[in-house]
Amino acid sequence: MLLNVGPQHPSTHGVFRMIVKIDGETITECIPIIGYLHRGTEKLAENLNYTQIIPYTDRMDYIAAMSNNYMMVHTVETMMGLEIPERAEYLRVIVLELQRVASHLLWFGTYLLDLGALSPLLYAFVDREKILSFFTEISGARLTYNYMRVGGVKWDAPEGWLEKVDEFVPYMRKQLQDYHGLVTGNEVFENRVKGVGIITREEAIAYSMSGVQLRASGVKWDLRKDQPYSIYDRFDFEVPTETAGDCFARYMIRFREMVESLNIIEQALKQMPDSGEIIAKVPRIIKAPQGEAFTRVEAPRGEIGCYIASNGKDKPYRIKFRRPSFANLQILPKLMQGQNIADMVAILGSIDIVLGEVDG
Repeated sequence: MLLNVGPQHPSTHGVFRMIVKIDGETITECIPIIGYLHRGTEKLAENLNYTQIIPYTDRMDYIAAMSNNYMMVHTVETMMGLEIPERAEYLRVIVLELQRVASHLLWFGTYLLDLGALSPLLYAFVDREKILSFFTEISGARLTYNYMRVGGVKWDAPEGWLEKVDEFVPYMRKQLQDYHGLVTGNEVFENRVKGVGIITREEAIAYSMSGVQLRASGVKWDLRKDQPYSIYDRFDFEVPTETAGDCFARYMIRFREMVESLNIIEQALKQMPDSGEIIAKVPRIIKAPQGEAFTRVEAPRGEIGCYIASNGKDKPYRIKFRRPSFANLQILPKLMQGQNIADMVAILGSIDIVLGEVDG
C-alpha cells in the first residue's frame, strides 16, 4: 500500500510530506518531500545590509532564533576581526543556553504529545514560558528576537534580570528531575522508544548528522568544547553521549544537555563583569572586508554554519547557511525502512527538525 503522510507539521502549516510504502504494518520504503516552503532567505540577504539580515535568521529556526542570530553575526565579526566586549559575550552565552533549554523543552512536550501523553506538554510549556519572559524583557520579543548585533548585543540586561535568571537555574534543575519521574521510567513510553530508530555511530558520521543525533550514537563532538567560539572555553561542562543510538538515547541526551546548559548559565552569571560596553565600536554601515569566511556554532538541532563571500560592500556578495535539520533528514529513508508503521512518529520526532530551517 502507498501511504501519504502529510503534508503536515505541528507548527500549524503543512510543509513536510512522506510517501511511505508499507507491506502490512512494515515500512518498505520512505521518501521525504521537503519542498513546500522555500523563502529564498539566502538570495534575499544579498540585497540587504548585514544588520537587516539578522531578522531573517530568526525565521529560519523560530524555536532557536538566538542561535541563528549569533551564527550570522559571528561570521561577519570573524571577517572583520572584531573584539567583542566581555559583558556582551557573557550576555550572549546566557541567552544562547537559555535558548537551548527552551528549545529542548518544546521538543520534550511536543514529542510526548505525539506519542499520546498530554501532561508533559503542559508542564514543559509552563517552564518554557518563563524563559520566553526573560527573552521578552531583554529583547522585546517572544519568538523572533533580533537581539544579536555585529560587535555585541542590542540591549543590556534590564535591572533585576540577571538575578531572576539566577533564581531560575535551581528551579529548572528540580523541574527536570520531576520530568524524569513523570516520563523517563514510564513503561509505556519506554516500549515506544527503546530499540526504535537506531542510528549507528558509523551511520551518524556518514550522513553528516550533528548535535543530539550524533552524540546519541556515541560520537563525543560538540563545537562549544572541541572548537570553542565566543567564551565557551571559560566554562566547565560535559558533552553527554549515549551509545544505543535509538529514540530513547536521543531523549536522554536532550535532558542531559539541559542540565549542562544550566551549569554554563550558572558559571556565566558568576563570572560576568558588573558593567561594561555591550557592543564594540563598529561603523554605522557595516562593511565586511573583501574575502570569504565560514563559521559554525552548536545550535539546539546541531551544527549550523554560515558562509559569506564579500566584495567589500555593505551587502554580502553571496551568503549560504548550513542548516542541521536539512542534513539530519537525509537518513530518514534508511531509518524508516523495516520499521513498524506505528513507530514512524516516534522516529521522526526524535530527530528533532524544524522545517522552516530545512527549506529556509
